[in-house]
Amino acid sequence: MAVTPSKDYKRREREQRKFDKRMARDAAKSVELEAQQLAAQAAAEEAEKTSEADLKAELEAKFEAEFAAELAAESKSRRVA
Repeated sequence: MAVTPSKDYKRREREQRKFDKRMARDAAKSVELEAQQLAAQAAAEEAEKTSEADLKAELEAKFEAEFAAELAAESKSRRVA
């Protein structure tokens, strides 16, 4: 006589499959969330580097402009004297 699995066994198996699927979805979500956070962090770091470079370029431009103005003023004073 063949023995068939009990309904309770089938129910436990079904619930276990559901649980496994849920765990897989949660793991995928956490991996995706972590990837998004890493991408956001990398973008923030890149923006910071870019802003630092822009600040340096702005300071250099100001310095060059002031230096050129000083040279022009100096050359004017030499012509007058």
